[in-house]
Amino acid sequence: MELQTVQQGQVAVQPESNALLAVISRVATDPNCDLDKMERLLNMQERVIAKQAEQAFNAAMAAMQPEIPSIAERKEIKGRTKEGKEFSTGKYATLEDIVDVVRPIMHKYGFAVSFRVNQGQNGITVTGVLMHKEGHREETSMTLAADMSGSKNAVQAIGSSVSYGKRYVLCAM
Repeated sequence: MELQTVQQGQVAVQPESNALLAVISRVATDPNCDLDKMERLLNMQERVIAKQAEQAFNAAMAAMQPEIPSIAERKEIKGRTKEGKEFSTGKYATLEDIVDVVRPIMHKYGFAVSFRVNQGQNGITVTGVLMHKEGHREETSMTLAADMSGSKNAVQAIGSSVSYGKRYVLCAM
């Protein structure tokens, strides 16, 4: 089955999918319809649609990647000496900076991202879900301990880990 790229990240539905749907419609209208056969046909249709969505996802991802630039590392990582003097240990790109740069590019190619956060015995798990408008999605997860560095309270420690996790998961996707 061959898909045709129409525009950036868009894939035309092929006649094979429509032909299979026509067969399913004909079988469904037959009063002697074998329900087992109908179920197998519907499962086949779902697999065809899922494969087309995956191919559209992959084509859009390949087209999008060259447009994603390196993100400027503007936020300073600060540390403190034993005497309490503040110093810089480096820089990083914030989640907000990364999102501001990649969101319009992702949108152009039909992508969106969402996050799920779960707190369990092993730590805080941040899962990023990269979705494509054709229906395919992929997930990446990271489990982190609560970030108790500095003078954070327990809630701030969790928030810091969630932000860190989102940043790294988004970059990994």
